Amino acid sequence: MKIIYLIGLFFSCSSVVFAQDKLLTKDDAITLALENNFGIKVAKNQVEISDNNQGILNSGYLPTLTGSANASYNRDDTTVEFPGQLLDNGAPRPDINLNKAEAQRYNSSVNLNYVLFDGMGRMYNYKRLKETYELSELQARETIENTLLQLFSVYFQVARLTENSKVLQNVLTISKDRFLRSEYAFEYGQSTKLDILNAQVDITNDSIALLNVKQQLANAKRDLNVVLNENLNNNFEVDTLIAFIPDLQLSEYMSEAKQNNVAVLQTEKTLKINEYDIKVNKSGYLPRLALNGSYGWNLNQSPASAFFPGTNNTTNNIGLSANLTWNLFDGGSTTVRVKNSKIAYENQELVKQQIELEVDRDIQNAKAIYENRLTIFQIQEQNVITNQNNFERSKEQFQLGRISSIEFRQAQINLLNASTNKNLAKYDAKLAELQLLQLTGQLLNVEF
Repeated sequence: MKIIYLIGLFFSCSSVVFAQDKLLTKDDAITLALENNFGIKVAKNQVEISDNNQGILNSGYLPTLTGSANASYNRDDTTVEFPGQLLDNGAPRPDINLNKAEAQRYNSSVNLNYVLFDGMGRMYNYKRLKETYELSELQARETIENTLLQLFSVYFQVARLTENSKVLQNVLTISKDRFLRSEYAFEYGQSTKLDILNAQVDITNDSIALLNVKQQLANAKRDLNVVLNENLNNNFEVDTLIAFIPDLQLSEYMSEAKQNNVAVLQTEKTLKINEYDIKVNKSGYLPRLALNGSYGWNLNQSPASAFFPGTNNTTNNIGLSANLTWNLFDGGSTTVRVKNSKIAYENQELVKQQIELEVDRDIQNAKAIYENRLTIFQIQEQNVITNQNNFERSKEQFQLGRISSIEFRQAQINLLNASTNKNLAKYDAKLAELQLLQLTGQLLNVEF
């Protein structure tokens, strides 16, 4: 499973639907997890948010354009009196009444503002957002890796219990056959009633053991459906074939671990972000130059008065201006921000060194655990072969009446324990290998 394929599935998964008892392959399980798992969905949304933040619309490089408009209306009733004034004929000058005198005002404007230079803070902040987006991708990758480990932990549990149920089913079949043989032998006087009772007891024990494993298997399948966010009652079979990566390839992965480990890569991205934080804060020492442009339209309609006629006044105006500001002293807040960002950068360098050391330790521990579990698996494989041969020979001897049913049962139990221990060792070794692959940063680059 290549990383490009996995990332493609992460952003656009096609549905995988499996019917009752259909084989759920490892690739199908991965596809369903990438499409449905809640944690991965949240990680995908976080990546989309970071992608939006790193776009040109959030960069500060684009101008701002604002528009405004206003309208007002007034209506006045006015009476103008001329006390003591006379007309030419000596009559008192009459009052002037102005009723329903309407005044209307309309204006609108468009303002354009663009920052030509802001101390390069905008540029470094834009680069910082780019790094933040890449950091979110690494965080999403970490979520995918952790989910895959969780997925295969449950998937292999289902596989192990599936194989154990088959082993126990075979054991039960042998015990039932032994019971029938004991009955026939008793009828012909070749055995005692005790042999029949022992066979019945063993059938009961084997049946109970099989029922318990089947219940555990059903529970494990429901656990897997939770990880896949599928219907809890979906039934399926899983792939029980396991292939291990050659030692030479693992050694190559380990040698490149610091370049690929997701935790180390995240610390490097965070270190780069802190470096840009310093430069953004330093931009406060430099001046800021901005351009402003405006266009306005005004209409003022005034009514006639006692002495002047009504007027309509229309105005169009265009304005251009440049604005240079330089904060020569801001009380020291810029200096404090720069100092703190430098300290944060130094702290992140220390964190990176610590994580690199811890990753190196974890890889060596994981390699040792993997080699130990793989050796145990190989020993258990040989142990199964030995117990299988012992069981077949005991079976022949039992059928010839040369050994007792108790000795035969012991050989049967030894084979059962060897088989279940081998199954456990096989999947434990594979999980240890996957954990080692995650630490080397290669979990998404290998075939499962």
